Amino acid sequence: MKVLLLKDVYKLGRAGDVKKVADGYGRNFLIPQGFATLATPSSLKQAEFIRAKAATMRAALNSEMSGVAESLANITLTFAGKAGETGKLYGSITSQMVADALEAKTGVKIDKRQVEMEPIRALGEHAAHVRLTIDLTPAIKILVHREGEMVQVSEPTTAVEEPVEELPAE
Repeated sequence: MKVLLLKDVYKLGRAGDVKKVADGYGRNFLIPQGFATLATPSSLKQAEFIRAKAATMRAALNSEMSGVAESLANITLTFAGKAGETGKLYGSITSQMVADALEAKTGVKIDKRQVEMEPIRALGEHAAHVRLTIDLTPAIKILVHREGEMVQVSEPTTAVEEPVEELPAE
């Protein structure tokens, strides 16, 4: 099925593009959500208008989010976790944990689906990307260390320490 995209769709294309997609994807998701319409000759005449309108909206959104992207690019998150002798974590650092730490640090609501990373299961330094818009994806640095160890962070003002639950002393 050929569809004309009305909005930017992540990993598919930009507004105004004509894409060939699976019938079920187009019929059950893209068209009902308002992301696309069938690529008929009459709708193809509107493709240039849709492309121009989306470009102006994309430019406005990118200029609005560029300040957030710059602040996120300088952030280093620090997480403490229990790990074995080989450096493997007993748990993992998930995109939800990273999104919560970013929201606590910057005050900007970040959804876990915007954080592009695999779950972190080892000690060390890792990278993740935050997809703010289709064009803006700043990279953040994540440091994972053992619980109880101190870590030297080059920028101490941008580190976020994940709270560790401790049992009360009796």
